[in-house]
Amino acid sequence: MEKLRDFAAVVAEAQRGELVFPTSVNAALALQLCLADPDCHDEDVIRKVLAEPILAARAVALANSAVFRSNGAALVTSVRGAVMRLGYRNLYTLAAAMVVRQFGARISDAGLRAQAEQLWRYSAHVASLAYLIGSRITRVDADTALFAGIMHEVGGFYLLGRADAMPGLLEDPEEWMGAAQEIIARELMKKLKVPEPVANAVVSLRGAAVSIPPVGLRDTLLLARYLSPVECPLPRREDAYLTQTGTLARYLDEHPEILACLDDAAEDAKSMSTALLV
Repeated sequence: MEKLRDFAAVVAEAQRGELVFPTSVNAALALQLCLADPDCHDEDVIRKVLAEPILAARAVALANSAVFRSNGAALVTSVRGAVMRLGYRNLYTLAAAMVVRQFGARISDAGLRAQAEQLWRYSAHVASLAYLIGSRITRVDADTALFAGIMHEVGGFYLLGRADAMPGLLEDPEEWMGAAQEIIARELMKKLKVPEPVANAVVSLRGAAVSIPPVGLRDTLLLARYLSPVECPLPRREDAYLTQTGTLARYLDEHPEILACLDDAAEDAKSMSTALLV
């Protein structure tokens, strides 16, 4: 009964917009606000990034990751160079990734911490696959797909962080999977100013099946999740795409270029997760 009250309290907090954010994400949130401002200038962005050493280091690392350093591009050695290479949209993704990562970074419970670490590895693979699938298969904007992949489990990270302070909160998936989880995810994305098309694609994943052929951002994410070599540590019982294995397998057999994304994404995901690690 106490556990149910705890979860109801977490949902009520989310509905009131009273989400619990780690204090360590202030620099990332400030960068997001700056990037969202239509009057934002490069010098403002560079100053915001330089003001937080971890953010600066991660920006340079991401700019030099396999996803963004291709065709023999020179090594980026400065924040200015990183900002120029990544662009505002990918800097926004970096800032959002830092926020998402920090929800699980300070978990003290060993079991929950292990889940958060696996959820991050899984998210990095899904994001990397979504980037490649978007650019090669579904023709969705690749940067948007990358951002959506990073954000698509924000609710899971948040709940793992809250469970550290409320032991047993997530013991029974029946209590938190479904509408309550969707409420929390929507409020988090609203707080993080995630664009509505991305937020809608993320919350529509639950119970969805992949279209054949896959189209749009939702299918891009579903296919990336299906192909991820790292399993999601959170329950997936309502994901219809897990029951269409035969249909998807036949489609993938007929389209080897999709499976080829796996080889490319493995290095990209490793490089990205290292670059974004906070």
